[in-house]
Amino acid sequence: MTTVKVFSAQNAHAPLAPGTIDRRRPGPHDVSIAIAYCGVCHSDVHAARDEWGGTRFPIVPGHEIVGHVAAVGTEVSNWKVGDAVGVGCMVNSCRMCSACREQEEQFCEQGMTATYNSIDKFGDGTVTMGGYSTHIVVNKDFVLRIPDGMPLDRTAPLLCAGITTFSPLRRYGVKTGAKVGIVGLGGLGHVAVKLAKAMGAHVTMISHSEAKRGDAQCLGADDFMSTRNEDVFKQNAKRFDLLLDTISAPHDYNNYLNLLARGGTMVLLGLPEPAALKAGSLINRRRQLAGSLIGGIRETQEMLDFCAIHGVLADIELIPINQINEAYDRMLKSDVRYRFVIDGKSFG
Repeated sequence: MTTVKVFSAQNAHAPLAPGTIDRRRPGPHDVSIAIAYCGVCHSDVHAARDEWGGTRFPIVPGHEIVGHVAAVGTEVSNWKVGDAVGVGCMVNSCRMCSACREQEEQFCEQGMTATYNSIDKFGDGTVTMGGYSTHIVVNKDFVLRIPDGMPLDRTAPLLCAGITTFSPLRRYGVKTGAKVGIVGLGGLGHVAVKLAKAMGAHVTMISHSEAKRGDAQCLGADDFMSTRNEDVFKQNAKRFDLLLDTISAPHDYNNYLNLLARGGTMVLLGLPEPAALKAGSLINRRRQLAGSLIGGIRETQEMLDFCAIHGVLADIELIPINQINEAYDRMLKSDVRYRFVIDGKSFG
């Protein structure tokens, strides 16, 4: 075992605080990674404060991890010391079910092993601890290659926010001329705008905050809709081929579904409280309401390669780890443009 520095929460009401944990030494199929940066996802807040229930304390959050290979196991041939690599939202799966065989490990029928707060039932049986740490040890098959030239700090959020938005854009065939609406301009939404634009879509940012109009334009959006004025739903009815809904707060799905053209699709990426749904919002124009969950390892690597080619990076605020509790509070106030990233050097 190797002792490493972390920031962890001991219970749902405790702030994140410095400490140490023991990481396993790399087994034959493992890669040890020195963490350079770790993005701060809204899911980290939910888990650390047990807002979804089921948090296993103590918890070390963080699943937007980038760094360099520090050591490899004896059976590892595809990674070498010094490689720039990343780790996203999962670190293991059964490898045998239909989902895993189709390289969609996020839907593993036995349950994928999340990067933190998950029992690694396919590995050593311990509870996983995430990227608010100096090092992490991961099975070689769940390590991602960071393409040359990508700045690691701005790449880190792509390991969650990037793949979460890239996957549905790819699945629903976004291409040149597609009319895409991105609902909500935050950590997910700002990356979604960049990705959809890089795919050739006509992109509209849909936000309740008029103050974000300028940011949307700077990110590359072609248009902006403020939902503060509910008349916009009637004025833009039947306009979009695809909507990516990144909002986690309760909202009326029916209003947004009516923005879709015939046969259009709205994809839920956030996890709000259940919303009332009128069947007519779907039936009348053969619309679809769908959901999407990150992506498999193959698709995540495809996303990183796409971002490298098209210059897609997250907009970040780099923070030292001792500001993480303040960052959580600011996130809840939407006071970040658009992703906090922890500087690994700040662990000391």
